[in-house]
Amino acid sequence: MTREELSDALNYVNSSREKRTRMSQIVMDNPHLIGPLIEIALENKDPISSKASWVLEFTVKGKLEYLFPYIDLFADHLGKPNLDSSIRPFAKICECLCLCYFSKTTNACQQILTDAHLEKIATACFDWLIGDHKVAAKAYSMTSLLLLGSKFSWIYEELQLVLEQNYSSGSAAYKARARHTLARLKGLRKGN
Repeated sequence: MTREELSDALNYVNSSREKRTRMSQIVMDNPHLIGPLIEIALENKDPISSKASWVLEFTVKGKLEYLFPYIDLFADHLGKPNLDSSIRPFAKICECLCLCYFSKTTNACQQILTDAHLEKIATACFDWLIGDHKVAAKAYSMTSLLLLGSKFSWIYEELQLVLEQNYSSGSAAYKARARHTLARLKGLRKGN
């Protein structure tokens, strides 16, 4: 499948789990499509970029290691997506990467992700947390930042500050996730 054929196939993807799963299976069967899929997602063309982002998320959730050859492309452009329907999947992928990297079980992710990659993820997560984005992207960012704080000491203080500043203006879902994250931060600080 060429990049053009991939782009055409994405036109048939919609928000249904079935269509996203079917397209992500095609990508998993052809992992060389990950690079073009990321490129399409980064174009910020509505709706094709969002569809590419959805498929990328489903693919990465199925086979995280398929992203590894393209990790530089992914991490170097985390700030580029500007469509909310693309940002949420990118934030979810960051969360998946962080959960894998900070797993107690030794895994390939810990060998692939460098400090530079993790710093780029942290920067993007703070941007999504501070920016005018939907709650899901903010929630995934909170999880990622909570994990990243164990590696980069400055994150916890900044995360607490952002959550406290934005708490009063947040939605009920944001407030619930922020309360949970602040409680975890408090617990982590007591443990030190």
